[in-house]
Parts: sequence; C-alpha cells; structure tokens
Amino acid sequence: MKLRCLFLLLLINTTCVSADTYIIGAQNIKYYPHYDFTAENDKGLGWAILEAFAQHSGHTFVYLSMPVRRLQMEMLKGNVDFVYPDNSRWYNQITKAEEKVFSAPLTATLSVTLSKPSLVGKGIDAVTHLGVPFGFTPVAWQQRINNNAIKVTALDDVYTGLSLLNTGRINAMDIEYFVSKIVVDRHPSLGKFAVDLTLPNNIVNFHLSTIKHETLLNELNTFLAENAPLIDDIKEQYGVHAITEVIGSFRERQGINENEIWSAL
Repeated sequence: MKLRCLFLLLLINTTCVSADTYIIGAQNIKYYPHYDFTAENDKGLGWAILEAFAQHSGHTFVYLSMPVRRLQMEMLKGNVDFVYPDNSRWYNQITKAEEKVFSAPLTATLSVTLSKPSLVGKGIDAVTHLGVPFGFTPVAWQQRINNNAIKVTALDDVYTGLSLLNTGRINAMDIEYFVSKIVVDRHPSLGKFAVDLTLPNNIVNFHLSTIKHETLLNELNTFLAENAPLIDDIKEQYGVHAITEVIGSFRERQGINENEIWSAL
C-alpha cells in the first residue's frame, strides 16, 4: 500500500486515496473523440462514460496517462487498478488476456483504411506505404508487412498522418473512422480523403480491464446494461454513431459513386 501511494504521489502530486478511489491507467495517445487523457477537461467519450458511472456509483476515478506498454506493467505491479482502453485480442508482452478481466464494451470503434480518392477501387496491391498511429499494431496488414509488400510508418498524431497522406509521402492510413473525421472536419485544408471498404477494416471494442477488481467491473457492466439510453446520449454528444449505420451509409454511397470523398460523408 505504501508503494502504491508513493507511486500516485509522484505522478499526480496528491495524497493517498481512499478505498473507493481507483486509478485508471490510460493511453497517452490523442485519440479524440474516443479519448484524450492528456487533456485537462474533456478527455473524450470513454472518460465521459466512466465519469457517468462514477457519479452513479459514488466511486472516484483518477486517470493517469502513460505509454501503452507501461500501462500493463503498472497494472501488473498493482500501481494502477484498471487499464483503458484494452481488448482481450490485443497482444502485449507484459500481461496475458487470461490473467485479466474485461468489462463489457464501453464503445465500439471502426478501424478503416483511409486514402486519397484516386486510390479507391485500386485494390490492396496499390497500398505500398501505410501510416499507423504510434503504439498501434496494424493486425489486418500483418501478412503483407511480413512479406515486405508494404512499408509502415508510425505516426505521432492523426494530423501529421493526414498531412503525409495529402502530400503523398504515405498513400494510406490505418485509422479509426471517427478520429479521422473529427480531424478532417477541423482542418479542411488538409484535403479530401476516402474510405474504401474493400481494403482492411475492422470493428474493435474498447473495454476496461483489471487484474484484481472484478467486483467493480461487474458494477460497471450492470450500469452499462441498465442505462443504455444514457450511454447512447453520451455517444451522440461525441458524434460517435452506431457502427452498423456508418458502414451501411458507406456501402450505399459507394454503390452510387465509388470515389465518395470524406467531406461528403
């Protein structure tokens, strides 16, 4: 307990917390609207859902932003109680999925391949240089990476990636739909981009994980199940719509015009 309190003191400069206060280790990646735990105020959709649960349950959450690899290390040590986001299908060298307990999904994300409109319909062989957010693993592209059929560049942030895509220094990005859309909407001068559903895409759930606090996750799961309208309202506030609706819209529009551009979505 002393080591845990010292760790918290060093990171957030506060006193040792009470029993109903929990530490959530969060990725230090700016992935808004899903999350940006480096922000002082609005930390994104995942944070908003967790705070709604905190208000409902009386628990208090302290959020510590740190690199992806370090999150799992600190949870294994007991210095953080939970990790967000996490997924049982994600691989890391620190913890195994069977060692952890995962909540029900807080939200679903849509991983897509983003390119210039001129690349739509050209096929996967046309993608020769892929941009990927730093710390992420492009699982859907792994075979082509292993075969040296594609070059991969890690991106510090989405804005930088879109800039490289616009200038042709990369010709595709493996990125989450809503994250990309919000950056493009804020910076229209970056150019026009397209989502091609014939290229790798995937639906990925974001969960809260823990090693020691399964009881609290059960509380969270009950809250999510019993307050679905509230959760939907929070998602709507962040512009994160149902994934099935987004995919259906893509397919309908690309059936009319295969060069459907991002700004028209």
